[in-house]
Amino acid sequence: MTTTALQEQPADPIAPAEPLLPVADGVERSLDPRWVRVERIGGWIVTLPILCALLGALVLVLTLAPLPGWIKGMVALGWAALSLGLAWLAHRWPEVAHRHASYKVDPRGIEIRRGVFWRKVINVPRSRVQHTDVAQGPIERAFGLATLVLYTAGTEHARVDLRGIDHGMALRLRDHLVAGEGDDAV
Repeated sequence: MTTTALQEQPADPIAPAEPLLPVADGVERSLDPRWVRVERIGGWIVTLPILCALLGALVLVLTLAPLPGWIKGMVALGWAALSLGLAWLAHRWPEVAHRHASYKVDPRGIEIRRGVFWRKVINVPRSRVQHTDVAQGPIERAFGLATLVLYTAGTEHARVDLRGIDHGMALRLRDHLVAGEGDDAV
């Protein structure tokens, strides 16, 4: 056994791997990339029953309806096009939406940007935040993600959701946004 092998000691499992960066640094951040997979799973959960129902309707039309062959062919092509479109939406759209979603936190509050065609920018000042929740569905929990829910003192955006962020980051954002004006929030 060499002396270098004796000198090596395992890293301390309790110490954090890297120091936590401040939350309110004013840097625009994109959602967690794991969010794309979560949205794809949710999309397929919705899309597969629809595709099965459409397939059942297609089989009924093709076998029971007294239609000319060319109309049955057009119905089958329509079903194929609709099925491919829904499959594309379930698989590719989450990636497209992810590219157009971000958030930025500064000492004054949070700004959330989202939307591909209809873009929306929501600014929530800390002074308007009444309370917050950090929620996780079963798929989010499996991927370590969460939704930060902000309840404000307004009417139009009385509830604002920031979905697709790391659970730890959601907890840190919650702590920052509900801290008082004089508090030293991270």
